[in-house]
Amino acid sequence: MNWFEAIALGLIQGLTEFLPISSSGHLEIAKSIFGIDPEANFYFTIAVHGATVLSTIVVFWKEIIELIKGTLKFKMNDETSYVLKLIVSMIPVGIAGLFLKDPIESLFNGNIVFIGFMLLITSTLLALAHFIKKREREIGYLDALLIGIAQAIAVIPGISRSGATISTGLMIGNSKDKIARFSFLMVLVPIIGANLLEIMSGEINLNSTSFGIILIGFLAAFVSGYLACRWMIGLVKKSKLIWFSIYCLIIGLLSIVLG
Repeated sequence: MNWFEAIALGLIQGLTEFLPISSSGHLEIAKSIFGIDPEANFYFTIAVHGATVLSTIVVFWKEIIELIKGTLKFKMNDETSYVLKLIVSMIPVGIAGLFLKDPIESLFNGNIVFIGFMLLITSTLLALAHFIKKREREIGYLDALLIGIAQAIAVIPGISRSGATISTGLMIGNSKDKIARFSFLMVLVPIIGANLLEIMSGEINLNSTSFGIILIGFLAAFVSGYLACRWMIGLVKKSKLIWFSIYCLIIGLLSIVLG
């Protein structure tokens, strides 16, 4: 991988992590186009995911501080309840990470036909969320679990994490204003935890991808992720998800045909 490819992949990751079009799917398609070995650069993917986590923290730093301060009061207040819901939402993806790690990693093999079909699923979810009657229900504990299950399913490349979680929240009647914020915050701990586990395992091999290349990709993903995160919050409030559904439909069909 060279610096141009690192920048391109970093920008793709940052933009598509928060837009409901599947960052993992687009990364796999881009790697296929560039002729990059998906397995050899698996940890580059982890690094750019970490960059988008950092961009999320920067965007929501005030909310995160308020949640921490409220939780540290050690009483059942709004902040503690919200954190507990976030924890509930993380359970499904945690189970998937612990027991399905190898099968999940095997899906990142550059098979763009498979990714194309998964993008069609993402397109369907976004279309359903667009046409369903909107409600303004608060996110409950069962809602958090259902949204968490959607996040666990979205570890499959081609199924958008933000698309799956936001669509699920809207379909079960959650407020548009609340579901985008919840969707972006619920991913922080799982991705940070996954990165730490990889580092602690001692399995990271930088021989195929230099530290400089990873750093370039990280910075590109951080900047584009920050901009996309702020943009996506406004898009969810304005209910413009149908355009992303059409985009995923087109890219999914192209991936199947070209693959």
